[in-house]
Amino acid sequence: MRAVIQRVSEASVKVDNMVAGAVQNGLLVLLGIEDADTEEDIQWLSSKIVNLRIFNDENGVMNVSIKDTGGNILLVSQFTLHASTKKGNRPSYIKASKPEFAIPMYEKMIEQLNTGLGKKIETGIFGADMKVKLFNDGPVTIVIDTKNKE
Repeated sequence: MRAVIQRVSEASVKVDNMVAGAVQNGLLVLLGIEDADTEEDIQWLSSKIVNLRIFNDENGVMNVSIKDTGGNILLVSQFTLHASTKKGNRPSYIKASKPEFAIPMYEKMIEQLNTGLGKKIETGIFGADMKVKLFNDGPVTIVIDTKNKE
């Protein structure tokens, strides 16, 4: 499972010109799922996301989590995070899971983030053609891969 986590002052995702999800002063999380992912990956990654101390404290130091701020999360599925660019110039998406596997995993991630954050998160629509707009705050962008825990 791979996530791109961005601290945002605002973010939204539209499908067919309708807002599917939006947040202010929170996190935009782009999530890629592969067949090797497990529920353990969901638990580990969701805990990392809600507890990452990437918001400023009263001294301007990144020392506060989204959970501590009471902020919101916008989760957007993105299979292209598993693009392989090793050969040629056309990325291969063979590592990205098919919907039969990815949708239940995505839904479990939503449930786990809801629980970890203590409230309902916002989401895009799995598999839809989405238009994502964001104002990255900082900018702060962190990439986490459950198969490469650095």
